[in-house]
Amino acid sequence: MTKSVELEPGIRRLQSAIETVVRGKPEAVRLALVCLLADGHLLIEDVPGVGKTTLAHSLARVFDCTFRRIQFTSDLLPSDILGVSVFNQTDQTFGFRKGPIFAHIVLADEINRTTPKTQSALLEAMSEGRVSVDNHTHLLPRPFMVVATQNPIEHHGTYPLPESQLDRFLMRIKMGYPENDAEKEILRRQNRMPDLEHLQPIMRADDILGAQSSVSGVRVDESLLDYIMAIVEATRQSEFLLIGASPRGSLALRRAAQALAYYEGRDYCIPDDIKRLVLPVLAHRVIVSSKYSSPYKRSEEAEAILAEILRSIEVPL
Repeated sequence: MTKSVELEPGIRRLQSAIETVVRGKPEAVRLALVCLLADGHLLIEDVPGVGKTTLAHSLARVFDCTFRRIQFTSDLLPSDILGVSVFNQTDQTFGFRKGPIFAHIVLADEINRTTPKTQSALLEAMSEGRVSVDNHTHLLPRPFMVVATQNPIEHHGTYPLPESQLDRFLMRIKMGYPENDAEKEILRRQNRMPDLEHLQPIMRADDILGAQSSVSGVRVDESLLDYIMAIVEATRQSEFLLIGASPRGSLALRRAAQALAYYEGRDYCIPDDIKRLVLPVLAHRVIVSSKYSSPYKRSEEAEAILAEILRSIEVPL
């Protein structure tokens, strides 16, 4: 395969532009861009005030594409997301009025503050790139990406996302608190830091589609496929996990590794691509056995178990 290199400078500029707003979190920004290149959806989980929404919003602004933000609340209805049929008295017919899901990048802010019924309205959109309303199917624009933020489940007014919905997210990342130096710089530059309104589009939607197409051509050696299978099979056999990674999880890990290789300027994957992505891609897809878990620390426990699995599996040379 001949690697497409003309988009690489644009991708690098994307990260630099986002980092002018999201300070001190280069790995979170990098993973968000890799998720986009892999044509996946991103879940950002952490406590309020660490920049989850800012990262999601800035990711959308650096593209010349449509963007919608949906603030999820307990009274939000599926029709508020997908759209609704409205009766037109002039011609006596029903017409479909599109909801905010019809955009290239959709920010689902605090997605776990709404009820499971409303959460499920996103399943078809995230899985198949379309929505069905009143027996009619409507295609969503391409590229299409849902960037969702959620607060920890121990916070008041949250509904845990069901496993079927978590599985639709290619990655789950955590922002974490900034390092002391980065937070001090935020305080120092508060009145001089660029805000979201000053971010200018760097790439077009067609450029992203071209990059996603190139990602699918990145080579994955047979030994790396065996490595992925060994990791996934170990999650299914682990006594610490009630449910291991599904075939969708192994496909997601392969696709994310291809995107990371492309992001770093390679047309082939290496074992380190897979190792770096196991936690963000698989940790939210496995369920820790209740015998070994606390209801409020399952995400951390899942990551610890996966890290131990990684250490126990031989890396292909």
